[in-house]
Amino acid sequence: MTHIAVLGSTNMDLVAYVARAPQRGETVTGREFRTVPGGKGANQAVAAALAGADVRLIGAVGTDPFGVQLRSTLEHFGVNTDHLRTVDGPSGTAHIVVDDEGANAIVVVPAANGTLTALGPGDEGLIAGADALLLQLEIPLEAVVAGAETARRHGVRTILTPSPARLLPARLLSCVDLLVPNQHEAAALTGRADPAAAAAVLLEQVEEVVVTLGAAGCLHAARGCAPVTVPAPEVTAVDSTGAGDTFAGNLAVALAEGRETAEALAWASSAAALSVQRHGATSSMPHRSQTDACRSRS
Repeated sequence: MTHIAVLGSTNMDLVAYVARAPQRGETVTGREFRTVPGGKGANQAVAAALAGADVRLIGAVGTDPFGVQLRSTLEHFGVNTDHLRTVDGPSGTAHIVVDDEGANAIVVVPAANGTLTALGPGDEGLIAGADALLLQLEIPLEAVVAGAETARRHGVRTILTPSPARLLPARLLSCVDLLVPNQHEAAALTGRADPAAAAAVLLEQVEEVVVTLGAAGCLHAARGCAPVTVPAPEVTAVDSTGAGDTFAGNLAVALAEGRETAEALAWASSAAALSVQRHGATSSMPHRSQTDACRSRS
């Protein structure tokens, strides 16, 4: 079985569904509200577990009821939580507005996630024993760098989703094997709106990049190779929350299993396409058999 380590955030998503997102200073009426376990670390962990991997999450939750629910949900999906710390205070939350086109706007309050400033006892061994390490940027950068450097020392493939987008230090990028921004994050990191141009700039810092393009699929670029766009299945989106994490978790599993890059990208795109047809983040993620069925129809 493939072993995936995840170092990242665990949040409770507080989701409001509206016809359109409010402008600054404006109040709009929503039609529905849901609380859904999420956070980019937890999302990617669940996605990889549903894709068939043995997944272990390094993270933190609070002592509030959300913390209990978050841990329980992760365990329900088969994610090992032995390295999920419980710290005094509230758990992280994400405040999400989803409009009728399935687009979202998100405010993240780190809370317990902000205590993850370094690796804890046993975390290095967990990472060393993995086939891949998934990272994001919803926890303090010091921990992300520590995780990436640990993975590099032990020859573990590191996949970084640079979200929320921010300046990435060379010390971190030197340890990243695959960078997976969406098109907005790629533009924010490079100042280039065109995904191919953004990928070219990013390749000056890392060896391989995948820019996710929403309904248009993804763009793969690697040093010494021509960029390739891999299309996504055509679907009607109702909620894009967690789609990028679904993609990243499934991509990590597919690559760790030894699939060719093009097939791994197409498989991950199929999983993401399934997720946007359902509400929520972890609640929308497909099981491996569902992704296989979707891929076979493509």
